[in-house]
Amino acid sequence: MDSLFMIYAALAIYIAISLAVSVFLAKRDDLDNVQKIAQIFLVWLIPYIAAIALWQFHKSQDLPIKKHSEFGGGPRDSSGAGSDGNH
Repeated sequence: MDSLFMIYAALAIYIAISLAVSVFLAKRDDLDNVQKIAQIFLVWLIPYIAAIALWQFHKSQDLPIKKHSEFGGGPRDSSGAGSDGNH
């Protein structure tokens, strides 16, 4: 009974990962339709490894999101005066 559960668990994980990566690839604007179809085909053809590898590759191609800076510019603002009040 345990081996049957393991098979179902592995199959569920495979389907979840492949479906998530397929949606991720389908939404990308930087790929042609042929590239999307080929890469989604690879994701479903080669379980786990292709899905994770293609996801990581395309995530590394995304531009980093800039974090918001502090309000006021930090310890030294545009007036030239420091926050310590000496200038």
